[in-house]
Amino acid sequence: MKRFSLLFIFSLCFVFCNATTRNTTHATLLGIGHVNLLDTYLSPLNYTGQQFQLMQESLRMTHLADSAISFQTIWHGNLSYTKNISGKARYIGGNCRFDATWHYHFQTGPVRLLLGPQIGSDIGFIYNTRNGNNPAQGQLSAHLGASVAAIYPFRLWRLPLTARYQLDVPLLGLMFSPNYGQSYYEIFSLGNTDHNVCLTHPFNAFSSRHLLTVDIPIRRFTLRTGYLCDIRQSHVNDLKYHSYTHAFMLGIVRYFNILHPRTTPKGFIL
Repeated sequence: MKRFSLLFIFSLCFVFCNATTRNTTHATLLGIGHVNLLDTYLSPLNYTGQQFQLMQESLRMTHLADSAISFQTIWHGNLSYTKNISGKARYIGGNCRFDATWHYHFQTGPVRLLLGPQIGSDIGFIYNTRNGNNPAQGQLSAHLGASVAAIYPFRLWRLPLTARYQLDVPLLGLMFSPNYGQSYYEIFSLGNTDHNVCLTHPFNAFSSRHLLTVDIPIRRFTLRTGYLCDIRQSHVNDLKYHSYTHAFMLGIVRYFNILHPRTTPKGFIL
């Protein structure tokens, strides 16, 4: 069994090391927007306020399927400060999510369509400044999902622009959750676990991330502006959670070519 595990790991390393080309796109986006939070473990009320976003994306074409498959990684973090309708209680929250996606590319006229599987995980927290008992809630999950995207290059006033829309949807996963009325003290100090690892799917944890961006070339760099709609929700162990985010995103795109690091690869539109 150990030999099989080692062989599997080395095989994956070989695929990743040999499947990539020398052309890579890196994008760093910052964002600010509005978020609506509900976590019935902490409070039955909705909390609303501001949320700050940070997104790091790396994307490269591979040699798989005659160089028709790209490999994308996204680190997506956020920090939020929200309050309930009375303004007497506040949430301080944060979350970091990582996704790895393999997209197969279809060319239909000027539009490039992308479709593929995704694996991801996230970790986060919510802290209620008013609660005495159970003041915080932890978040930990992993998932398998699907991702679709469309890329459309066009011109506006002779300026070459690139629009992209991407939708990521988790389909099957696992998440940590205390049970209704169960404290973290019972779980981690007393060892009284009670269905704390839950299976998630679209019927009890439908979530989706929508990202619409436009790339604007400006001399030696490319400006990326966009809109993020991030929907995360779950209903497990009789506890409800949701996080609805709408944010404006702005950042920089950088293109790398190992042979010619200061030039954008010709025809490399991602």
